[in-house]
Amino acid sequence: MKISSMLMDKSGKVYAILVISLISAIGSCKKDQLPAHGSPVISSPQRQVRYELYTNEDFEGNTGNIRFSLFIRTDRQTIFDSSLAVMKIKDIPDSLHRIIIEKSVPGNNPSTLIVGFDYQIENVGNSSYLEPFPSGDSLKVLRYPFR
Repeated sequence: MKISSMLMDKSGKVYAILVISLISAIGSCKKDQLPAHGSPVISSPQRQVRYELYTNEDFEGNTGNIRFSLFIRTDRQTIFDSSLAVMKIKDIPDSLHRIIIEKSVPGNNPSTLIVGFDYQIENVGNSSYLEPFPSGDSLKVLRYPFR
């Protein structure tokens, strides 16, 4: 009985984190800009980034706080950023329960982009995980197994 109630408690926390993360990503500010009046509209596939956050490690005893942010950058500017809700390191989900967020590239920017995660561990420091999103590609899946 005790084990099943612990599992229910952990899955409830993971569910709550997923819901809060999804709400945060949807409510983030958009930095899209509309084309100028009279500009020709060129149809191209919408570029998408799929962020997947999880861990393969056992952080069960780690009660430190961590804050993740998602971003999309050109070589000159950040065109998208969004923070996820602060969570305990021990609550980062495993690969079967990963946090998945999909985002369209603002303005369907066709250039080579950098996509990634910034994260801040309370009283420890900041770090990042990033990957290139080559021009010409329409989908980038960024899987980040936090360690």
